[in-house]
Amino acid sequence: MSDSTTTGWSEETLGGHPADIFEPARRNEHGYVVLYLHGVHLNRLRDQPAFTELFERHGLPVISPHTQRSWWTDRVCEEFDPQLTAERHVLDNVLPAIEQRWGAIAPRLALLGTSMGGQGALRFSFKYPDRFPVVAAISPAIDYQRRWQDGDETLPLMYRDPEEARQDTATLHVHPLNWPRNMWFSCCPTDLHWHESAERLQMKLQALGIPHECDLETEGGGHGFGYYSQMAERAIGFLAERLDRERLRIL
Repeated sequence: MSDSTTTGWSEETLGGHPADIFEPARRNEHGYVVLYLHGVHLNRLRDQPAFTELFERHGLPVISPHTQRSWWTDRVCEEFDPQLTAERHVLDNVLPAIEQRWGAIAPRLALLGTSMGGQGALRFSFKYPDRFPVVAAISPAIDYQRRWQDGDETLPLMYRDPEEARQDTATLHVHPLNWPRNMWFSCCPTDLHWHESAERLQMKLQALGIPHECDLETEGGGHGFGYYSQMAERAIGFLAERLDRERLRIL
């Protein structure tokens, strides 16, 4: 891992929990910020040069809170916090910190997530489209109830059964009349665990006439940072372009 003094990354504490923060050498003139939600394997974005280079190129500050294997839900996950849910942490601690530090609120704030964080980013944008009108998700692990069969340790502590978990997935939070205006997601067709649920989300959005962009055809080795890095330029480019569109929309 590169030293934070050369990459612009540092670690701080928000609401009693750690968060990685990236400060570009030159911040974009319109004050845009990216909130990144990590995956279930807890890999840190600061260790991924492809993402750091793109954030630097676009002048995008980034904040990446750590919430363990919480699935970014509004359910208590003991390994994250015995009382505070990951969703409330984002809404009550992270968003105020972003506004205080950078003066950024919607529509100058974009969501980006990978894997567990990809489904979390989509869920947040579906539940709170006014707060998160711009979202990009790479390899979103949407139907995470499937992990129940794989011996997941956290989900049985958060939900009664797989069906209750399914009812809380991002696809079930899509509202036909209230949705994020700018949405992009991708999933490698060889990603055997998660590609099917991304296809189901795409079909639901199409059926409801909800505008979105997605790439479910480009192959990149399945699930992991090899594929995430391959799609990073498209994802971050989408965020930068749509943040501009949102800014112009309200002028």
